[in-house]
Amino acid sequence: MTIHKEGYTSIAVTVLFIFVLNALIQFYFPDAHVVKWIIYILSFFLFFIVLQFFRSPVLHINTNETSVLCPADGKVVVIEETVETEFLKDKRIQLSVFMSPINVHINRNPISGVVKYFKYHPGKYLVAWHPKSSTENERTTIVTENSEGTMVLFRQIAGALARRIVWYVKEGDAVEQGQQFGFIKFGSRVDIFLPLGSKINVELNQVVKGGRTILAQLPTVGNFVDEEEYIEVSEQEMEILANPSDEHGKPTLVIEHTEDEVAPNADASVQPDSPLKPKGKK
Repeated sequence: MTIHKEGYTSIAVTVLFIFVLNALIQFYFPDAHVVKWIIYILSFFLFFIVLQFFRSPVLHINTNETSVLCPADGKVVVIEETVETEFLKDKRIQLSVFMSPINVHINRNPISGVVKYFKYHPGKYLVAWHPKSSTENERTTIVTENSEGTMVLFRQIAGALARRIVWYVKEGDAVEQGQQFGFIKFGSRVDIFLPLGSKINVELNQVVKGGRTILAQLPTVGNFVDEEEYIEVSEQEMEILANPSDEHGKPTLVIEHTEDEVAPNADASVQPDSPLKPKGKK
C-alpha cells in the first residue's frame, strides 16, 4: 500500500492545519487539558481519514479483451438501459458506481484500446447519486475502442464534496486495461455505458473493487442483438462447402436423386444404373 501522488498536497495541508490548530490551543488554553485531548483525538482522526483516502493499493491485473473491469471502488447504484446522447448516440446499458469518501478514488481503464474521444465538462456539484448528476455535474467523458472495434464510454462525475477531477489521458492515447486514467477527490461517481448484449456480472447495491471486479463481458464481434441468430462462416469453410472432397483431398461427386428415380422396395445396396451388382449375379 502506497500514497497516491494526488494526495501529497492535501496531506501536507492537513498536517499544517493540525499543527497550527494544536499550537493555538496550547497557546491560548494551556490549562484546558480536556479540550486539548479532544482536539488531539479529532486531529488524529482527520489525518487518518485523509491519509486512507489517498491510499494506492498495488494490483496485479490480468487483462482480458472481452471483460470490463470496474473503474473504481464503490457500490453499484444504477443498472439500466438508456440512450447515450453525447458521443455514441445509441442505446446502451448504463452501469454506475458510487464512491464514498472512504473508498479508494483511483480510476482505472475498464478496457484496453485507443481513446477515441475525450471531453471535460464544467458543471454543478449535485450529490453523486442524483439522477441528473450524470449530465449536469462537472465531469469528463472518455470513449475507448478495443481491438475488435467495440467502444465503451465512461464518465468521471464530481459530487457534492468532490470538487476536483484529475485525468491522465487524451484522444489518441493507447491505454491498457486496469491502468490509471484519473482520480476524483472526496466522493464521486463513475458511469460506464456498455453495448447492448453485454453480460452483466454485478447487481444493484453490490460492493465492487476497482481493477478487480469484472463488471461485464462484452459481446464478441459477429454476435448482434437481434431476433434472428446466425452462424458466421469463414471464406475457407465456404470453399470447402462449395467443393467437397474425400479424406484424401480428391474431389467427390455428389448426386441427388428424387423419390421418383428410386424404385420402390429396391435393395438399398443397389441403386438404378449403379455399376455395382449384388454378389453372385452377372
